[in-house]
Amino acid sequence: METTRQQKIARLLQKELSEIFRVQTAKMGGVLVSVSAVRVSPDLSIARAYLSIFPSERANEIIESINHSARSVRYELAQRVRYQLRKTPELTFFIDDSLDYIEHIDSLLK
Repeated sequence: METTRQQKIARLLQKELSEIFRVQTAKMGGVLVSVSAVRVSPDLSIARAYLSIFPSERANEIIESINHSARSVRYELAQRVRYQLRKTPELTFFIDDSLDYIEHIDSLLK
């Protein structure tokens, strides 16, 4: 059960991370990265961000690149939320494959 504070921080991180990825992927061309959910640990030290990546064929390559540059993403996030949060949580990124799963279920039902 997430507390209200965890939920507020998760929403703030989701909004700022999506803006960071929007700016970074505009340079790449043909790639869309959206932050579908953020889960924050009870002690607010770790944040797990679930990313929806289009095209899904390049998802593993892109998530690897994002995890490799997680420190720079965390720094940029810290600059954006420095007046709202005392400490910026450690970031880990995961692929959100719920859309692929829904598509697979739809194809099975047809």
